[in-house]
Amino acid sequence: MLSTSAMAETQWIMASGYPEDSFFTQNIRMFIDEVEAASDGELKIDLRANGELIKLDAIRRSVQSGQIHLGEIRFGVYGNESPMYTLDSLPNVAGDYDAAWQLMEAQKPWFDEAFGESGMKVLSYAPWPGQGFYTKFEVTDGAQFEDVKLRIYSPATKRMGDLLGFEATILPFAEVPQAFSTGLIDALFTSGQTGTDIQAWDYASHFTYTGSMHNKNGIIVNERVLSRLDPALQEAIIAAGEKATERAWEMSKKATDSKRQELSDAGMTVTDASPELQAKLSEIGSVMIEEWKTSASEAEVAALDTYLATQQ
Repeated sequence: MLSTSAMAETQWIMASGYPEDSFFTQNIRMFIDEVEAASDGELKIDLRANGELIKLDAIRRSVQSGQIHLGEIRFGVYGNESPMYTLDSLPNVAGDYDAAWQLMEAQKPWFDEAFGESGMKVLSYAPWPGQGFYTKFEVTDGAQFEDVKLRIYSPATKRMGDLLGFEATILPFAEVPQAFSTGLIDALFTSGQTGTDIQAWDYASHFTYTGSMHNKNGIIVNERVLSRLDPALQEAIIAAGEKATERAWEMSKKATDSKRQELSDAGMTVTDASPELQAKLSEIGSVMIEEWKTSASEAEVAALDTYLATQQ
């Protein structure tokens, strides 16, 4: 647990799982600068990025236990605990940034309560760039997907891949290049960010952008530690988190555009998905919503209904 002396020094430690050049980390750096400025330098936050201190999937527990004060998490990591963590993983349920923002707003009360009960507070949300298919062939209406071996990254995207006719396999990011080399996979479904990280042009010729989903990361804080600060500084930290959320949406949009350009500059054919493919993804999303509801609580279904009401 955090010592009294450590808190008296107003030194906070924060962990994240992403490298310094990631827009997630860049946004956190700006958040930290704003918090330290609001404290007139009395509160210092030491960010340990890229999993240097704590691996991504252990950060929430570390914040909850008081091992660290702040952390960045990826909500989808906790999908086995509650369907709410994977709602933004259903294809075309919130397929663009405006819809993703509305979904976040509908989910906030649930997250506030869930994290509050565990002694934490969510300060900020950040959307991942939109998704797309990396293939060795042109994609039109998706009929070409039958029996193609696809790498995906979560149970939700595996279900989507299966419904599209793929032979979908969940693989860690680090195993993707070898999986292509050995013929274990023929295609990817992931973001432009991931595609450039692994130099997807070495394995695929086409990137078909669908948007589809904008999974979220979040900045969380130990509520006990937060409550010990001056009330004015607490308010300033919360305000900085809200500002970071707004900034994250713009940074993610820019990352989507810049990564698409990088893929194109590397020789890949980059296109938007056809209306036919988007319609197919929306149909699959509707099927997956009904499946999602079967394991969701009344509060989770209510959050979904609140969101869907904004889309009518």
